[in-house]
Amino acid sequence: MADLVDGVTIRSLLGPQEYPRLVRVWRSAVDATHDFLAEEHRDEIESRLASDYFPHVDLRIADADGIPVGFAGVADGKLEMLFVEDGQRGRGIGSALLSLVVAECGVTAVDVNEQNPLAAEFYRRRGFTVAGRSAVDDQGRPYPMLHLELGDPGADRSR
Repeated sequence: MADLVDGVTIRSLLGPQEYPRLVRVWRSAVDATHDFLAEEHRDEIESRLASDYFPHVDLRIADADGIPVGFAGVADGKLEMLFVEDGQRGRGIGSALLSLVVAECGVTAVDVNEQNPLAAEFYRRRGFTVAGRSAVDDQGRPYPMLHLELGDPGADRSR
């Protein structure tokens, strides 16, 4: 466990008992940043976080004063999720989570909603470049996705 930003520590998940708090963090972050997301899609994703998403990623939790305020989930070198509670945004927690999972989990890729330009810019500033685009998300919902890779922005991606 490391102290990274103003009393914030990052650690591994303690167990499924933490899922309800992480769902609340997710909801706070999504409500603040995903205004494009239809309510029924948001609710459907939220209902599946603890059963279908969290158990399939390596979760790292950012705690402020012992309370989870952000998390990152990684699978096979890909960042599958990174969310910071709305009231904690701008403190460097997302950057700290990203740096840690790049260093410790070998993250080299992430998908981001094209309709979330702040997130796309967040990753661009940290060395990720667009390697592709999909017209829909992984579940076939109408949310275009940018597929980002960590690496040289001048690299030839046509191969």
